[in-house]
Amino acid sequence: MNPEAGGPAHRKDRLGSYFDGGGRNGILAPGQSDLAMSGANNQPARIFIVEDDPIMKGMVGDFLERHNMRAVAASGRQELVHHFAASEPDLVILDLRLGQEDGLDLLREIRSRSDVPIIITTGDRRDEIDRVVGLELGADDYVTKPFSLRELLARIRAVLRRQEAGRAAPQRDAQRGRCRFGGWQLDRRTRRLADADGTEVMLTKGEYALLTAFLDAPQRPLSREHLLQAT
Repeated sequence: MNPEAGGPAHRKDRLGSYFDGGGRNGILAPGQSDLAMSGANNQPARIFIVEDDPIMKGMVGDFLERHNMRAVAASGRQELVHHFAASEPDLVILDLRLGQEDGLDLLREIRSRSDVPIIITTGDRRDEIDRVVGLELGADDYVTKPFSLRELLARIRAVLRRQEAGRAAPQRDAQRGRCRFGGWQLDRRTRRLADADGTEVMLTKGEYALLTAFLDAPQRPLSREHLLQAT
């Protein structure tokens, strides 16, 4: 990020850089919860494992349990819906190959109802299209079988870390209708955006809609379809 002051175009460039990665350093600050714990209640993170292979399901579940996470297994949509009805998880591990069911359809259904983080698994390194479509539909990450359980754990922790950071920013002032992020401040009532120096940056209707779409889903990948609908 260029530290020198500039005009409105320069300030918009700096705003764009925030969403490109400047506001996502992924570093835990002192006092943040353990990544194996749910930030909401400091309980073990609840992970749904959607997998039709009982051996794989048991192996992943046992490994997560040994690392202070609560694993809840589901073989398909019906069991997953039942688990969701009881309580929403902190993260879902979703196999895209579920026998008679389409994992991408299930991913689409989950994402239409919840912002819960999702890691998808694919069974073939050549399934690039499935991975790309899965990410476009809102998955947060993916692993390809066969995968290392340690790698899966690291990816789970990374996704939970991003989610935890997203809870902290942007900081919202509900009474005043303001959002603060990376030195910027947006007043939703007046639709005014100001940088750290208090200088206002004019936004078009489309730019404002795009910005609020990102602010409403901090640290979350948004599909092209979602952004088109938002703007």
